[in-house]
Amino acid sequence: MDNALTKIDTKIDSRSARSPLAIAQTILAGFNKHYSRFREFSVEAKTCFERADWARVAAAGKERIHGYEERITETVSTLNTHFPTTTENTAWWPEVKTAYITILMNHLQSECAETYYNSVACRVLHRDYYNNRNIFWRPALSTEHLDGSSPTYRSYYPPTQGLRRCLLQVLTGFGLDNPFQNLKRDIRRLEQTIVKHRPRTWKALPNHQIQVLASLFFRNKAAYIVCRTINGDRVQALIIPLMQDGDKKIFVDTALLRDKDVAIVFSFSRAYFMVDMEVPSAYVRFLRSIMPGKSPVDLYAMLGLQKQAKTLLYREMQYHLSHSQDNFQIAPGVRGMVMLVFTLPSFPFVFKLIRDHFDPPKTSSRQDVRGKYQLVKFHDRVGRMADTLEYSNVAIPLERIDAALMGELRATAPNSLEIAGDKLVIRHIYIERRMEPLDRYLAHASPSMRRRAMWDYGQAIRDLAGANIFPGDMLKKNFGVTRTGRVVFYDYDEITYITDCNFRHIPPANSYEDEISDTPWYSIGPNDVFPESFAPFFFARQADLTLFKKDHAELMDPDWWNRMKDDILAGEQTDVFPYPVKRRFSVRFGG
Repeated sequence: MDNALTKIDTKIDSRSARSPLAIAQTILAGFNKHYSRFREFSVEAKTCFERADWARVAAAGKERIHGYEERITETVSTLNTHFPTTTENTAWWPEVKTAYITILMNHLQSECAETYYNSVACRVLHRDYYNNRNIFWRPALSTEHLDGSSPTYRSYYPPTQGLRRCLLQVLTGFGLDNPFQNLKRDIRRLEQTIVKHRPRTWKALPNHQIQVLASLFFRNKAAYIVCRTINGDRVQALIIPLMQDGDKKIFVDTALLRDKDVAIVFSFSRAYFMVDMEVPSAYVRFLRSIMPGKSPVDLYAMLGLQKQAKTLLYREMQYHLSHSQDNFQIAPGVRGMVMLVFTLPSFPFVFKLIRDHFDPPKTSSRQDVRGKYQLVKFHDRVGRMADTLEYSNVAIPLERIDAALMGELRATAPNSLEIAGDKLVIRHIYIERRMEPLDRYLAHASPSMRRRAMWDYGQAIRDLAGANIFPGDMLKKNFGVTRTGRVVFYDYDEITYITDCNFRHIPPANSYEDEISDTPWYSIGPNDVFPESFAPFFFARQADLTLFKKDHAELMDPDWWNRMKDDILAGEQTDVFPYPVKRRFSVRFGG
């Protein structure tokens, strides 16, 4: 596949140089090269898991994201070289698209190939030609019932084979080189968990089976076996995380069957999985069968196909606009100094654009802020940072923009705007899943909800620290609460690496006048952080702060932060579990 573009190049002669088919073939060759590399990274993840090479897993994830833009640039360069005039001729593109559809027939990643075509075409064409004649505004080919050279999932039948035998086949069916720590124990624990989760009236029906996706899902230090159990018309998820001990022996960490636990594993606040998929649409269908509340946008993103997720989200937004009547408006909550945030109340996402100028004390530039969002895109989000999709030239109807929002846009971000007919075009914008700001959530939460959110707020900061992320601005308005009740950070303009920070104790004051002064009596370097001063960020009310400190007093201790920093510099990777620790077999069963 790596030579696909070269092979196409050699076929281009003077007669075919103006052929729409030749252009289409060049674009598809670029996509095939991209997806071949995508799968190679996923295969490599298995080797990294077997070797416990966690640093390489993280690096491969970043390279995989970069790879898409590299292939697009490469494909556009090839087109410009071999089709210098025809690619700019908009009259050709409907024919190019038609030819592309023809050669996509029976392609196993056709929906992703359509998105790749769009990315190339949008680099060549002016946005006036972004319509269904020239690009895939709507999908052209169905991916229903696509299947590859081997089945997407395997089926096992407990009524005839026995549950334990089936679980043995499930655990050992992926060809991992590592031995199991105690396979019999793991099978026994899995069996007990599955049986305990069944309703009292449960009985095996003739179609009772366990279906297992053919590829492991790799992320961080775990490999996940993704299954569904079928019994009559009941379909239920079964997610089995595999981990390693210090001797690289594998053990089953838990079994996840509850809908909420499964949803959190596939949350938008976690890094993308590494999965070797011949037919990605088949994986998405399987996952939707066990998580019907997740949209294809969420699932394609979780599978590492974030460009496809972007395409689907934009289509969903355009479709929603034609079937709704509410207006875009300024998002509720405290106004940000860097980002202008607005929302369409009936659509579950928020839109964020960078203001042209920042009020003091902010000193960063637009480029700095974009760099921070790029950092998050390539970093492990450990369930505590929202995934953000980045767009250029987003057009929304002027008639659907609230007057107050339009005034704010014109006043604070005019350089990002352009009026084109009846549309407002925003040159650069981020779109992410909407959450309720933590400060607003706490204002109306019940006492038990409040205590839980306060604990999770501190745990979110701990998890971020374990991933080498210092949030910077830890005000509650910069954290949100998800539908599953988890606290997630979403304001990235001040984040930095823990390893770039200098965590210091506040030196003793020289006098009472120093203590009451408005300015610090001690020097502060550009990377200095004083955790002892964090209390006002957390909770102004003393009663709340006292409760918070019962679990998270360490967050106000520079020695704790320095220990985290030292561990990271030593190459240690903190275990952050995408499920409650009490679900772990080592906690439930002991040992």
